[in-house]
Amino acid sequence: MIDVIIIGGGASGIVSAIFAKRNNNKVVVLERNSKCLKKLLMTGNGKCNYFNEVYGLNNYHSEDMDVVDKIISDNNINSAKEFFDSIGIVPKIKNGYYYPFSNQASTIRNALLLEAEDRGVEIIYDSLVTDIKKENNSFIISCNNTKYTCNNLVLASGSYACSKTGSDGVGYSFLEKFGHTIIEPLPALVQLVSNGNYLKEWDGVRSDVRVELFEDDKYIDYQEGEIQLTNYGVSGICIFNLSHYVTRGLNNKKKEVIKINFVPFIETLISPWMDNYSRNNPNKKLGELLEGFLNYKLVNVILKVSNLSRDIYYKDLSNEEKLRLCKNLRSFPVEIVSTKSFDSCQVCNGGVKLSEINPNTFESNIISNLFITGELLDINGNCGGYNLTVCWISGMLAGKYIGGLYD
Repeated sequence: MIDVIIIGGGASGIVSAIFAKRNNNKVVVLERNSKCLKKLLMTGNGKCNYFNEVYGLNNYHSEDMDVVDKIISDNNINSAKEFFDSIGIVPKIKNGYYYPFSNQASTIRNALLLEAEDRGVEIIYDSLVTDIKKENNSFIISCNNTKYTCNNLVLASGSYACSKTGSDGVGYSFLEKFGHTIIEPLPALVQLVSNGNYLKEWDGVRSDVRVELFEDDKYIDYQEGEIQLTNYGVSGICIFNLSHYVTRGLNNKKKEVIKINFVPFIETLISPWMDNYSRNNPNKKLGELLEGFLNYKLVNVILKVSNLSRDIYYKDLSNEEKLRLCKNLRSFPVEIVSTKSFDSCQVCNGGVKLSEINPNTFESNIISNLFITGELLDINGNCGGYNLTVCWISGMLAGKYIGGLYD
């Protein structure tokens, strides 16, 4: 009989194993890949943005935000920071984002695995779990034609997101069999797809913008930052942070439109600014004028959508034409018809309903001694280390509670 089995050697799984390994507990991690923490190595473009100075609830999404409020507490945040200090991670903080000072995700990965090894955690690689049952007070896990039996089970097998790392959402099906409610997982932190006839023309352009999201013509939220214009639609951190709303809205047959302000540096109405700018550049035709502050590809698209020629002068435009141009500069509409798939998203929107777990221990309220951590839960955050923070906290609290059972 094994004291603790953890299914999944990702961020929350390894942290839960570290904390559960107390008082000679036998702790075993079943990892389906040949290596642990594969997804962690990809975060922050390989630099691993593992935390953030700002951790307010406005950075998270869930159907049970009252439970999120209990999870993202000052005490839990401080405990997670103390843990990383204790395993020797020296942070480099940039604009509130925490990175290891080495700027290498492998630093975090190696420190976690070394800590697990030092504590005596056993990791069994290439372990594909095919079935889980509970008989009496024990869990029976079928894996690679082998059956493991344990007293405590931590499900940390990940969501559907980024399936190339081996995360295929199998944990959802196990949890459904145990009676848990699964809010339909959808892609989040993902690129948005449009069908505009100008997409090939603006492909490759990056621009600092303000983006507003409208659902069935109702304002939802905004983001500011760099946008990436692509041949399928739009990408970039500001887009990722709005994608949670978009995927859920599209799934509910809502009309999703983003409006892009390509000139957020202009605080006043753009027409007076453009009037003054054109007077200061009287010899420049419209296309040349706009290229003074916009990428030439983007200029061509805006003029095309505005039905205006590059070769006229701004002063010769009618008031209606000026209004049309300024509207497309400040509020360029892009209808979103879909998103990229689970293969492209960073996390999922949806998962196990938070009201069905104990936020202090992450134990199931339905099945005793079953713990659910990380991306399986219905909580997803914006870009900036917020999703890893959930992994650290859920793994830590589950592991602490399990370890404390044997005090």
